[in-house]
Amino acid sequence: MSMPRYPALLQINTRLRLTELSRVLGRQATLDDFDDVELDRLAAQGFDWIWLLSVWQTGAAAQRISRSRADWRADFQRTLPDLQDADIGGSGFAITAYAVHADLGGDAALARLRERLRRRGLKLMLDFVPNHVAPDHPWVDEHPEFFVAGSDDDLARAPQNYLRLTTKQGPRALAHGRDPYFDGWPDTLQLNYGKAQLQQAMITQLQRIAGQCDGLRCDMAMLLLPEVFQRTWGIAMQPFWPKAIAAVRHRQPGFEFMAEVYWDLEWTLQQQGFDHCYDKRLYDRLRVPQTMPVRAHLQAGLGYQDRLVRFLENHDEPRAAATFAPQVHAAAAVITFCTPGLRFFQQGQFEGCRMQVSPHLVRAPQEPVDATILAFYARLLRVLRLPALREGDWSLLDCHEAWAGNPGAQQFLAWRWQLPGTPDLCVVVNYAPQQGQCFVRLPWPELAGRDWRLRDLLGDAVYERPGDDLLARGLYLDLPPWGHHVFEVQNAGDE
Repeated sequence: MSMPRYPALLQINTRLRLTELSRVLGRQATLDDFDDVELDRLAAQGFDWIWLLSVWQTGAAAQRISRSRADWRADFQRTLPDLQDADIGGSGFAITAYAVHADLGGDAALARLRERLRRRGLKLMLDFVPNHVAPDHPWVDEHPEFFVAGSDDDLARAPQNYLRLTTKQGPRALAHGRDPYFDGWPDTLQLNYGKAQLQQAMITQLQRIAGQCDGLRCDMAMLLLPEVFQRTWGIAMQPFWPKAIAAVRHRQPGFEFMAEVYWDLEWTLQQQGFDHCYDKRLYDRLRVPQTMPVRAHLQAGLGYQDRLVRFLENHDEPRAAATFAPQVHAAAAVITFCTPGLRFFQQGQFEGCRMQVSPHLVRAPQEPVDATILAFYARLLRVLRLPALREGDWSLLDCHEAWAGNPGAQQFLAWRWQLPGTPDLCVVVNYAPQQGQCFVRLPWPELAGRDWRLRDLLGDAVYERPGDDLLARGLYLDLPPWGHHVFEVQNAGDE
């Protein structure tokens, strides 16, 4: 099952979705209850990947911590004012076993769902959480040496980062999983990648998981870079990702890895074998919002950009509808999803959901659908199904001042998509809070000697322009704040 050059992915929070289905069905829903009609709709919308978040087995220890921490519970209460203990399942990232949670139907139900996805041309992505496990993971008793150990001094000095446990091999002080900039996650234990045996055990886990899906989203993947691990724990480690990825692909050629990554380490992880890496930098620049940093970001080489993951929201970020004003939201979406890379959407994004739901919760609030946002994404998804946007060649276009002294061109972003046998696309965005004017240079020799029709695929605008003028001066545009077009460029004589 081949993938387009620029695929689209939908993240579904499995536990939230099955809670919704349980309410409709009047019983506990499992993965078998994903309706064929729903799967058909996802395929028809143009998705290539379905990422099922939080399918793995979790345990009582992490759930107990999630339910008992007052600060976490206060956050959950803001999401669900009618919060009950049953709504707090514990973090889906505090894993006790890479086996599908019994409440979701187990491994057999996942295999059946994967086959139904495959018949529709959809690939399945799951989670891999390499940095840590739950406090009641079997390795605590079987292999306590797999964990970063602490001391009585560590417990006294930083009790938020260490936990004393009674194991079958005696009492141990073990570190909570963390990154170098924050306190530990109290519902996790940190794995010690300085141990060769631990690395091999995790590779074995990966090889088994790879038989159950087509790709993995690797949580906080940069924490396993030797320099980051050394900085966090003072422990030297051998590189993990290159040999782990190679071991998986030896058994499963074509298996794909997506990295959650921050701190400008995307290129580093691409070089270690990852197919796709989060593009948090573009997201942060769009939130500012300023056009020049976005343009600079889009000037990176295509070998790099093609392997980035472009998103406006995910389970770790606030909802786009709550972050961006409506007009800004649409403009940011055009920039995010009409540029190269893997296009990453989240369940509820199209409906304009505004509440970010913690991965500790198994129920989401019921929110009204925003009809304007829903209609916009319906149009955008139709555009993203065009062959030029899935398989074509992309290039930035220059924007020049409309007249001497007019600064408006600095507000604009423009680019071209081209695929032989299909109409060219010209995308233009005025990413600024004021009206602006510019000429977009269209250095396309084939424009000469003919008239051209530019039809906006996201709106109603249609322009006809002489090709010689487009070549000489460019395309003149006068757009309102946050205005945007996705022009289909065709010979005006064509029907």
